[in-house]
Amino acid sequence: MKVAGFSFVRNGVKYGYPFKQSILSVLPLVDIFVINLGNSEDETNKVVDSLPPEKIKKIYSVWDESLKTGGKVLAVETNKALDATPEDADWLFYIQGDEVIHENDYDEIRSQMLRYKDDVEIDGLLFRYFHFYGSYNWLGDGRSWYPFEIRVIKNNKAIRSYKDAQGFRWEHDKKLKVKLINSHIYHYGWVRNPVVMSRKQKAFGSLYSGKKAEVGVEESFDYSGIDSLAHFDGTHPKVMQQLVAAETWNVGRNIAEKKFKNLKHKLYYFLDKKFGWRPFSYKNYKLIR
Repeated sequence: MKVAGFSFVRNGVKYGYPFKQSILSVLPLVDIFVINLGNSEDETNKVVDSLPPEKIKKIYSVWDESLKTGGKVLAVETNKALDATPEDADWLFYIQGDEVIHENDYDEIRSQMLRYKDDVEIDGLLFRYFHFYGSYNWLGDGRSWYPFEIRVIKNNKAIRSYKDAQGFRWEHDKKLKVKLINSHIYHYGWVRNPVVMSRKQKAFGSLYSGKKAEVGVEESFDYSGIDSLAHFDGTHPKVMQQLVAAETWNVGRNIAEKKFKNLKHKLYYFLDKKFGWRPFSYKNYKLIR
């Protein structure tokens, strides 16, 4: 079985992405890792150059600024990396620059890739998610967070990154048939020093609005608006230990406080936590039982 990893990054240092840790966490599972390096304004490329070169394949890209509205450019850059993966790979493992795999999940991931490698009814593997928010000790556990997403796909270039690169579909908009596996993506996109978080959110927001990111006095991001948080009782991936230990900021949020918009959102939260039922939730895939 041959597995290729792929991802993209631009200005990862400037905006506090743990992209180095993301790539390192996937390297033990892949034979080659394709990283699409955008036109960065910081030390991102040098960080990638410091990674073990044996498995790293670098390609270079200049982002099309006209594709920013709706986050389209993110899917375009993802597909550039996808298309550069080798033709003889059985599986393609996608990881975003703020996502990390735990080493405790390696055996499960390998076994499921082997199990479904030759199953023509399965297009990809669906992962569970831990969404960290504000602190490495907290999880966002409200309904706004997606609980699952596709991160391993069969090597078929007719499978394309979908919309703003959250998941994948066939090129004619058909959903992929996937199996849910017992492994997690550790998503750290909302854990940064509040000043860096504010800087990142301004830049990220411009990818959807089409407007140029505001440049001015640095501000601290307000983490207080989240509807619900839960304490994380597990362990972080080894590659994240240094970043976790370096957390010095205080978000100042009472984790017991809930801020649901209305009674409906409160009811949805109860149904999810009590029964694991998420009515009317969006699914960008066809789950095969």
